[in-house]
Amino acid sequence: MAEFIEGFETMHQVGPAVTVFGSARTKEDDPDYEMARAVGSEIVKAGFAVITGAGPGCMEAANRGARDAGGASIGLNIDLPFEQKPNPYLTKLISFRYFFVRKVMFLKYAYGAVIVPGGFGTMDELFELMTLIQTMRVTPFPVVLMGKDYWGGLLEWLKDKMLAGGKISPEDVDILHLTDDPVEAVEYIRERATPEPGTIEAPLRS
Repeated sequence: MAEFIEGFETMHQVGPAVTVFGSARTKEDDPDYEMARAVGSEIVKAGFAVITGAGPGCMEAANRGARDAGGASIGLNIDLPFEQKPNPYLTKLISFRYFFVRKVMFLKYAYGAVIVPGGFGTMDELFELMTLIQTMRVTPFPVVLMGKDYWGGLLEWLKDKMLAGGKISPEDVDILHLTDDPVEAVEYIRERATPEPGTIEAPLRS
């Protein structure tokens, strides 16, 4: 409960934001790092704050891009025995012990989400977000997959297996927008972002 209260009190002051999910293992010389950094910069230029998981890799890159552009760079850290240490490009840091509290903060204040290449944690965040939108637990908002080579096969699998097998509906696939262009990604979010984070029946964004 204390983590919820601290998170709500701190994040309430952030203003319009876009959450960026991605791998903690991406190195600085990886093209994905530069892509995430460009995304962070473009998000700030569009008038949003950047929210990440505060760690290294693509999270660091997005926060770094936000700092490059002079904007708010928010990190929601999780206490883990390895990998996860706050990166040095944050203007605001909140640390959490519980994953589920942290996940609420990622979505409650987001006007959109950008998913850059990542591993199990990124996939978990992506599919939980898609499930919340599909089941109308949160107000539908734009979700962008960055990296056609990385995510293209997943989208084809969703269409060829899940959709063709009747496990999901056509509009479920349409939740996702795929691009390689950071400018296009942020413009897609800017054009479709609702005036304020809202709720349909959702406790996450009430």
